[in-house]
Amino acid sequence: MNGIPLPGEFGERARAIIAGEITPVPARDAATVALLRRTRPQGTHGDAPALEVYMLRRKASMAFAAGAYVFPGGSVDPRDADLALAWAGPAPETWGRVFGADARTARGLVCAAVRETFEESGVLLAGPSGDTVVADTTGDDWEDDREALIDRRLSLAEFLTKRGLVLRADLLRPWSHWITPEVEHKRFDTRFFVAAMPPGQRTRDVGGEADEVAWLRPAQALDRAKDGQIVLMPPTFRTLTELTAFDDVEDVLACDREIVTFQPHAAEVDGEMWLVIPDEDYRMP
Repeated sequence: MNGIPLPGEFGERARAIIAGEITPVPARDAATVALLRRTRPQGTHGDAPALEVYMLRRKASMAFAAGAYVFPGGSVDPRDADLALAWAGPAPETWGRVFGADARTARGLVCAAVRETFEESGVLLAGPSGDTVVADTTGDDWEDDREALIDRRLSLAEFLTKRGLVLRADLLRPWSHWITPEVEHKRFDTRFFVAAMPPGQRTRDVGGEADEVAWLRPAQALDRAKDGQIVLMPPTFRTLTELTAFDDVEDVLACDREIVTFQPHAAEVDGEMWLVIPDEDYRMP
């Protein structure tokens, strides 16, 4: 069995949910983006360029996944489904068929993916036209807008419209679907995307909810987790495991994915409560 023990309060909460004594909190729609680049490892000459993924360590004070290394992402803002923004790429209805969602929810998911990526990495998947992308998002004016998005003083539609930009949905690819287990106090219905680092753009050193960021090879991140150096949640662990099969960003983006929904669940095993992970690749560090 692949799983995580649920001691103490979590174990008791799991028992109460299974018994119907507690109603699980609803899962909020959310989007996460594995941002990819291909680069030569530092300090090497003969080694081939390697695929790397941008990761953030969530602050220890965060209510969800505190201290874990994650990809940029977060919950959908109700304004993310605003029809006012310019859009290039697959229509919301197409994304909805891929992710099993209605068109409005799908629009919100794609917009949240673009917004959260900009908020937490400074990378913007948008451009002056449907076939261009912003070349530089550094500078005080961009930072002011990024902070306004984080504080919800500015919606994504307002931000893009003000700058005359088109959201590039075609730069995203669907990857997977994870739902937070019912035992958690905060739950998310998260669609995972992948995207390539746009040419010319640079990531920030630290995002709003992170205290550390790093570009890591997928295998490198997995090794660090197995050695206890970093913490990975099961969805991140699986995504990184899947990415180890690729050498090029282009191959990842060209991968024909069947979106499977994963939802860990609580179960009692030999008198103890466990969170069962529906993932044959996952092994608890």
